[in-house]
Amino acid sequence: MILVTGGTGLVGAHLLLYLIESENIGPRKIRAIYRNSGTIKKTESLFQLYNKSTLFNAIEWIEGDIIDIPTLEHAFKGIDYVYHSAALISFDPKDESVVRKTNIEGTANIVNFCLAKGVKKLCYISSTAALGDLTSTATIITEETEWNPEKPHSDYAISKYGAEMEIWRGQQEGLDVIIVNPGVIIGPGFEEQGSGLLFKAVAKGLRYYTLGKTGFVAVSDVVRMAVQLMKSEIRNERFVLIGQNIPFRDILNTIADTLNVKRPSRHMKPYLMEIGWRVDWIFANIFNKKRKLTRATAKASYSKHDYSNEKIKMTLKTDFTDVHQYIKEISSL
Repeated sequence: MILVTGGTGLVGAHLLLYLIESENIGPRKIRAIYRNSGTIKKTESLFQLYNKSTLFNAIEWIEGDIIDIPTLEHAFKGIDYVYHSAALISFDPKDESVVRKTNIEGTANIVNFCLAKGVKKLCYISSTAALGDLTSTATIITEETEWNPEKPHSDYAISKYGAEMEIWRGQQEGLDVIIVNPGVIIGPGFEEQGSGLLFKAVAKGLRYYTLGKTGFVAVSDVVRMAVQLMKSEIRNERFVLIGQNIPFRDILNTIADTLNVKRPSRHMKPYLMEIGWRVDWIFANIFNKKRKLTRATAKASYSKHDYSNEKIKMTLKTDFTDVHQYIKEISSL
């Protein structure tokens, strides 16, 4: 039996659909954890979006939380394979403790249960945020790029790196593991999180762009490759999942063109972003509101990172979906 954590998020929901559809998994063969029954509706809506509503009933839903050990005891009964995609994504410094607790301690709990219950293989959906830092002699980030603890990292990045350390601990104790490190994941159905916020902002008339650059990947590629790695004899390795390294401006333009709205036309220079996150900090503290722009997100918006996807392409003898084309495809759903 397969267990999926984070089944009410973008990756987890697509993973559930892919497993059920491609592997012909029937009832009581796949289990997903939820914290709030209302969030299951998001996954059900995704199945409806793809006209796959009839497949939704194949999922066995169990209430649980990766930081609540008693609930995991029930969730792990009869489990052979685990896809761990549950995580808390936040760049607000106020969320530091809960981000670290969820992502590091929660992953440690998953690893411990996998070891205790004799799980055959664990796949951890990590992030490029957990990869290493470029040096003066390197121009592209790979699976082998070393993490430099002396360089500044966001609390989220630190939490994902810490979570990976728990995965490798499990490997050292006898658990077969796979780690995948996707970049910015593009996918439909979740407008209030991740890349969905980009679509929402552009649709509302986003005017500003930055000249930063990072790796993007279609969610369909993430789940497909994760499943292929889990079904293979490959174990105890990590893989960067990047379709293309693309400037933020190009992504925003593609989204705008697809939605038939005006492209962002004003360049937000780095010094303006630096001013912006400081102003946002002041207003957030005065009015006790959630941060909209943090130091970490401001820095990321104009940073330029290139990632290599050669290892996964060579290992699985596969290629990635064109991200620009995928944006056009999912916009028509």
